[in-house]
Amino acid sequence: MKKVYNAILVALVFWTVMFSPLTAPHVNLWVVMTIAAVTLTVMSTCFGDWYRRIHISTTDVVIGITSAAALWAAFWIGDKLSQLIFNFARTEVNAIYSFKESISPWLLSLLLLIIIGPAEEIFWRGFVQQKMTEKWGGNIGFVIATTIYALVHAGSCNFMLVMAALVAGGFWGIIYRFYPSRLGALVISHAVWDAAVFVWFPI
Repeated sequence: MKKVYNAILVALVFWTVMFSPLTAPHVNLWVVMTIAAVTLTVMSTCFGDWYRRIHISTTDVVIGITSAAALWAAFWIGDKLSQLIFNFARTEVNAIYSFKESISPWLLSLLLLIIIGPAEEIFWRGFVQQKMTEKWGGNIGFVIATTIYALVHAGSCNFMLVMAALVAGGFWGIIYRFYPSRLGALVISHAVWDAAVFVWFPI
């Protein structure tokens, strides 16, 4: 498990650099995130065997797109409710969306669909949750992996971003908990949801 913890530490460093108020203004988020995506995918491949469990079928495509749409709808509802509960909600959400102002929507869509979205799912579910499951069992592995996925966003000091990571991570994590053979569908779901929520249909 030492390799898993080291990989998580690397992810934590990347996420802190990308989102911390101390470092974010001095880096290009999308360059760093692309580097992080490639790095974590390489580590997942060297230390894990996610590639043995992934396949893409017509069913996976349907599940991926449908689940992405369902998660987008849940976030749309959550956005409206959060604005009623927290007076800072919209400000923090707008801060997240401000990251996309420095990049072409077409390029951002491609990065999210082809590199960033798939890499996150490969790392967090196909590698981290899989390893936690092997060590602690399905339920505890799911809880640990989902919690870590949310906490690596804490350096942003953005409550809404952390909650978004917790909800999305929990959504994909619970699917992986019961259907680990559907990693391909989750890769599609994450990639499509990323592009939809950031570029195509921002909330």
